[in-house]
Amino acid sequence: MAEYPSAMAKDIKIKLPREYPGAFVAPVFVNGMLSGLAGKDVDVDVYLHQAGINPKAIHAQLDPQVTPMQYVALFYALMNGLQDECPGMFSRPFKPGSFALTARQGLSAPDLRGALKRMSAALNLLQDDIHFSLQVSGEEAGLHMEGINPVHAPPVFAQETMVRVLWRLAAWLLNSPLPVCHFDFSYPEPVHQEGYQLVFPAARRYGEKAFGFWFKASQLQTPVSRDELALRSFLTDAYTQIISPPRNFGVTGTKVRTCLMRSYPQWPTLEQVAEKLHTSASSLQRHLAAEHTSLQWLKDDIRRDLAISRLSSSSVSLVQLASELGFSDSPSFQRAFKHWTGQPCGAYRRR
Repeated sequence: MAEYPSAMAKDIKIKLPREYPGAFVAPVFVNGMLSGLAGKDVDVDVYLHQAGINPKAIHAQLDPQVTPMQYVALFYALMNGLQDECPGMFSRPFKPGSFALTARQGLSAPDLRGALKRMSAALNLLQDDIHFSLQVSGEEAGLHMEGINPVHAPPVFAQETMVRVLWRLAAWLLNSPLPVCHFDFSYPEPVHQEGYQLVFPAARRYGEKAFGFWFKASQLQTPVSRDELALRSFLTDAYTQIISPPRNFGVTGTKVRTCLMRSYPQWPTLEQVAEKLHTSASSLQRHLAAEHTSLQWLKDDIRRDLAISRLSSSSVSLVQLASELGFSDSPSFQRAFKHWTGQPCGAYRRR
């Protein structure tokens, strides 16, 4: 098994800067996560360091090149440190457990209509800034979110987070896609919309009276298809699944990444992946190169995500984890992890 190539970090920063948006989270979303703390007595640098993010780049308004897992790590650091699941966004904190309570309310409903109504009722009890409700208008239905104080509209990032998180939660409860007709926001259309098409993959309407997401009303009859056991598993790392912005690996890259994930803990060769995708190795390599990526890059991207997840949520030994991820020994894995996150495995786990 090939070990982690020392040039990978260099490849991400130089060869794949913004041409390959799967590598980093757009700066607008990183800055948005911190926006609720502006002007408050909070040392943001402490939390940036915990997530392995360079505070100097943030303060200088440069692209900090934050990976999706660092983005999630920053959220967890803020949530745990501030005891707020929506860090600084609302007049009172969303205490840890608020999201789980909301999800359980949705799970108790028979269908999407009931789930959105019950989740809205829970959210209206948990905070004082937004009124949540299910609205039906002709052939469309939507989760309608309207600011209670007409003078102070909910912050931009709070709107985006609520829309994205509740849409993804609703789709998860159904165990099927929930296609959106349009996303609404009450703030003006932003000048820079890098990454927005990935995060909100439908028409986006700005300057609306309220914000939310709208879909075909016929979807309201879709049954809730998850159970308590699935919810418990989901909640162990829910924010990794719903907070992290979607990533664009390209058409071929997505197929290869899916193939690698299905094969884990085995790591197939280029020839084996090509065979599974019913193409030749040379053709597969050519298509990946056209998308500014490679089999090795995609494999290491998965290994990084798995390593961070396992170190964050389990007591697996470094030797065992190195073996699971396909490294020849623990030192090779630890060198790779430091390249990926800027932190040694031990320091990351203690955090």
